[in-house]
Amino acid sequence: MSLIKSISGIRGTIGGKAGENLTPEDIVSSASAYGQWLLHGGMSPLVVIGRDARPSGPLVTELVSAALQALGIDVIDLGLATTPTVEMAVPHLGAGGGIILTASHNPREWNALKLLNNKGEFISAADGQRLLRLLQDGDITYAGVDNLGSRYSREGLLDYHIEKIFAHPLVDVAAIRKRGFRIALDAVNSVGALAIPALVEALGGTCAVLNKEMNGQFAHNPEPLPQHLGDLIGLLAEQDLDLGVAVDPDVDRLALVGPGGRWIGEEYTLVTVADYVLQHRPGPTVSNLSSSRALRDLTQQYGQEYYAAQVGEVNVVAKMKEVGAVIGGEGNGGIIDPALHYGRDSLIGLALVLSHLATSGKTINELRDGYAQYEMVKDKIALQPRLNMKAKLAKVEKAFAKRAEFDRSDGLKLDFSEGWVHLRSSNTEPIVRIYAEAETSQAAQQLADQVKAVFEE
Repeated sequence: MSLIKSISGIRGTIGGKAGENLTPEDIVSSASAYGQWLLHGGMSPLVVIGRDARPSGPLVTELVSAALQALGIDVIDLGLATTPTVEMAVPHLGAGGGIILTASHNPREWNALKLLNNKGEFISAADGQRLLRLLQDGDITYAGVDNLGSRYSREGLLDYHIEKIFAHPLVDVAAIRKRGFRIALDAVNSVGALAIPALVEALGGTCAVLNKEMNGQFAHNPEPLPQHLGDLIGLLAEQDLDLGVAVDPDVDRLALVGPGGRWIGEEYTLVTVADYVLQHRPGPTVSNLSSSRALRDLTQQYGQEYYAAQVGEVNVVAKMKEVGAVIGGEGNGGIIDPALHYGRDSLIGLALVLSHLATSGKTINELRDGYAQYEMVKDKIALQPRLNMKAKLAKVEKAFAKRAEFDRSDGLKLDFSEGWVHLRSSNTEPIVRIYAEAETSQAAQQLADQVKAVFEE
């Protein structure tokens, strides 16, 4: 099947041959390399782990925990937990790092080790390269019998997460409670069913949950895209509700559906949040190269600077720190608010959306009507073993040299007068991603098809 080792972590499919899939050997060697990296860096020999609800989670947890303990590292196991909750737990508990066991939007047969530093942020590109070298060299020294680590279970970290959201200066708890929002959630059979209703109910709302059994048997493709969310969209069309919410299995991506079943989408989650934040806290914004132009347009309307980063949370965070961004994230629904923590977080994203709705008196549909109108299409091509990506991108650039401007910092982005197309190798799947945006979906599809045709020649 597949095994991907990158600075983004270790990700693959369960079962099959070692070195080709995410097998027990690969899990143990990866966790051991991470633990060795942590110890070499002089970090606290304490690691926080948590997992989403996919079926392989308990097995992967046992293997990761045992490998770390064998290095003399203590493990705090949060059990079922969202990615942002684990991220916030790391500095709160004084840990040297953290590992989140989730393959995010990938199907149930996938799992992954997402690796955090002592700040609860994804490890840097440089640290990722050091870890990969350790993994390749296999230079691991395990602890003796008298120095093995221990494992502890810890509860209450979701409560801590929500308490910090309530303390956020822009989360208007009183206004939200006064509105009494009626919300529907598609939890896609994972930890969103644990976290989102707890937040909504603490904010005085009600939350009807679709696919709430946390068994990891995803009721549909777990990526929160409109073609996968027919039941949620239908529920908003049928019932008098204020907002529909969809999350991915580890709850770091947030997609929105408006009253009447209107698809607001992942791309406009960040725009909606930024609109609210910029009213109260002016400053730069950041998203990645594959995100909508709508954030750039909105930021400029507020007289602030917009910056684009390479795709990947670690790259967006680095750019946010560099420019002092007040809000940022990725167009896939990942909200990063540095006033809480530097990680994609659906809980703070939802709390800020609700604050915007409560204080403006508008519906999400009315807010969406006030933003620039763009439509995006997302396509992909299977990554063949002998594919020369550099040569393919050079051919595309040559073909469109007279029509587009180019950004080569992450694959190839072509900026046309009528829209843009971005081609890049995925960090999480063996594919080439092709994203395109224009004022209409038809125009975006046409741009994507033109570029894809040249790429595939």
